[in-house]
Amino acid sequence: AYHNGNSDPRGFGHIGISVPDVAEACRRFDRLGVKFAKKPDDGKMKGLASILDPDGYWIEILNAGRMLAALCKPPPPETSGFIMQQTMLRVKDPRRSLDFYSSVLGMRLLGKFDFPSMAFSLYFMGYAEEASIPKGDTERIAYLFRLPGTVELTHNYGTESDPDQAYHNGNSDPRGFGHIGISVPDVAEACRRFERLGVKFAKKPDDGKMKGLAFILDPDGYWIEILNAGRMVEIAKVD
Repeated sequence: AYHNGNSDPRGFGHIGISVPDVAEACRRFDRLGVKFAKKPDDGKMKGLASILDPDGYWIEILNAGRMLAALCKPPPPETSGFIMQQTMLRVKDPRRSLDFYSSVLGMRLLGKFDFPSMAFSLYFMGYAEEASIPKGDTERIAYLFRLPGTVELTHNYGTESDPDQAYHNGNSDPRGFGHIGISVPDVAEACRRFERLGVKFAKKPDDGKMKGLAFILDPDGYWIEILNAGRMVEIAKVD
């Protein structure tokens, strides 16, 4: 008899078969006398099953949509009020970065916080109508930290004068962070303007297979996706 890997000594686990309807597939397996290690309603992971082949190897029976639903749970009530508030990027020279995020991308400086004892400053950039930004310091800080989608530019003192200092953008080995994304009314028009401003591109709208979106580089080489919501609906439908 062959060892299926699911008892000691454990090793190989299973292969998986995606089916349109797990319940219907399992009713058929039942009629055919197939043995089950797990039926769809067994255990905590409802909606998937494991059957056994003639040698006892496990075969997971799953549905792609159901698997996503199982992985992505409904938001717990305790997370009500949570927002994605900021993405922090370390920048070499705040003068170059502030100019880029304001004059090129059109963000506003929403807050600046200096920590000289720890030798760094924070600059929060984001999209907000000037009239909506409170004038008082306390109110402005509270407003800032309730605003979704801000960019926190972190400057560690001295990096601007160090010729050997450069930050890793995550898109070369070792890969990690990828990009932030900016939604614009017209990708082509936005990119023509970026070209006139001398902005560097990682991808232009007509490059590659995913037409209609672009990636530009900020002064530190971080990638910024330039996208349009309507066009993304079309792109998302393409395999």
